[in-house]
Amino acid sequence: MILAPFRLIDYIRLGHPLSSVLEWGIAKMNTTPSENVITFSSQTIPLFAILRKNLIQEKKTQILYTHELPSGFDSEALKSVYHYDFELKQVNDFNNIPAFDGSTIALTKNNALGQLALNNSIDFYINIVSDLGSILVVNGAHNNAYVSSIQHVRRRETIAMTPANTLIALKQFVGHQDNQSSKHDKQKDKAAVLQSIQEITNTTSKAIVASSGLSTQYAIVMGLIDYAFENHQGKAVKIVVPPNCYGGTNDQARRIAACYNNVSVMDLPVDGDHDMVQSIDLVLENIAKEDAIPYIIAEIPTNPRVEVPDLIALKNVLSEQRTTANGSNAIAPVFILDQTFCPNVHFLGEDNILSSVKSIAYVSGSKFPSGGKCTAGYCVANNKAAHLMDKIEEHLLLCDNEATDLQYEILAQQLPSMNQRIKDAYLNTRKFVDFIQKELPAAKINFVSEELANEGFTPSVFSLDLPTKGDTAEERELYKRTLNNHLINLMITKIPNESKYCVSYGQLKGCYWTIPATSTQGTTKEDDKDYIARVALSPDMDLELHKKIFLEFVEKHCPVNLIEQ
Repeated sequence: MILAPFRLIDYIRLGHPLSSVLEWGIAKMNTTPSENVITFSSQTIPLFAILRKNLIQEKKTQILYTHELPSGFDSEALKSVYHYDFELKQVNDFNNIPAFDGSTIALTKNNALGQLALNNSIDFYINIVSDLGSILVVNGAHNNAYVSSIQHVRRRETIAMTPANTLIALKQFVGHQDNQSSKHDKQKDKAAVLQSIQEITNTTSKAIVASSGLSTQYAIVMGLIDYAFENHQGKAVKIVVPPNCYGGTNDQARRIAACYNNVSVMDLPVDGDHDMVQSIDLVLENIAKEDAIPYIIAEIPTNPRVEVPDLIALKNVLSEQRTTANGSNAIAPVFILDQTFCPNVHFLGEDNILSSVKSIAYVSGSKFPSGGKCTAGYCVANNKAAHLMDKIEEHLLLCDNEATDLQYEILAQQLPSMNQRIKDAYLNTRKFVDFIQKELPAAKINFVSEELANEGFTPSVFSLDLPTKGDTAEERELYKRTLNNHLINLMITKIPNESKYCVSYGQLKGCYWTIPATSTQGTTKEDDKDYIARVALSPDMDLELHKKIFLEFVEKHCPVNLIEQ
């Protein structure tokens, strides 16, 4: 079988060509459906995915294991923080298993790939494969309903076994031993990465590096929930999330909240017709009245409208002392900042705008930190929130979601040049935006102003709201969506080596195009979706060719009245 070349983009959270081949091979060897074989970079998350579904269904679970448990496995935390219900038993083998009223998971380590000890008493088989990750097999048609839920956990809280590790696993699968982990100097690379992160963010707190941006966010949210349970017993937790933000952020928060009676999600309208500061003020007043704990997740700049709030007003509204319904002091919020669009901006240092507010900032590493070469993400805290990082790290390690050795190596190589790449990509983006405004003045472009750029906000992504026509709102919306597709199709066919239909950002080369409503906002409520084009430019691209093809689009698809509208 010949595999087409593939890029290491965010979608390795969903699986990728190599993981699919490995899953197909194991499934074929064991005559089980291929969709029932799911690989993970994490050794523990596949187990947690089953426990989460059984928690929702109020179903018991027994975990049988033959060797030692995965490193970092913490039964007490899984029961007290995650509220998972399970029994843990060490056995010699998986034969003659007594009947159990619930799900039975067989957990083994370093078994030969593809050789499964499946029998009718086992519902799920998890094989931990040395340092490569794990392989989960859903056994029996009666358990098929678990597949989509498990896949969604892999999509939102972790990643698939990475391409590099899957290649090693595939070689083992066909009888070739090729463990390349010794080629990586994790200790050296990790030290270099942590130093770069502190320099880039102007912080001194502990930094953590996770297998993906969403793995980072999951560790943050679960760490904060754990902290709330320990320090604010009995109080409700409110996860405040923009309804139109990146779909993974929104969806992950809601799925976490579904596991608890006292954790819920509140919407935070942040862009377009809504002002982030005013929305935060309103939502914090409501949370204070309930004497609840506010954890606010927000992107700056916002996605996809690329808006930056009044930062002084933001600091003030987050710092304001509020009171509960009975007049006591309300719990101060923790502001969780997704600064993926502008990871070079200093928010958290002692002399920076959010230094006086409990704040944590995180970045998706698949963007500028790695230049699109891996998915690893990182997070840091300011001094006010530094004490929270231990809890966050605990849950990162519990979920076995730390960055892999290769991810650390890639970040160590790419982070030192990140700020210069951000600067160069912004200059390309500003030139392209200026060109579009000149050639298609009727289009609405969402991009940072020159004033914001001078303050350091230099993203290389903008959203393009194309001009439209029609007698009704429905006709105008349909026409605009058609124009979006014409534009993107023209770009990716005329410039196939540079223009890609991709949701990523911060890439080393080329130009990426997407429609957030059909990609990054995939799980967002329909009324909150943005059917506009989002364009991400790099420091290395043929800008003049992109201008030429855009002009071709204007001349071919935009009538004169739309151009001059």
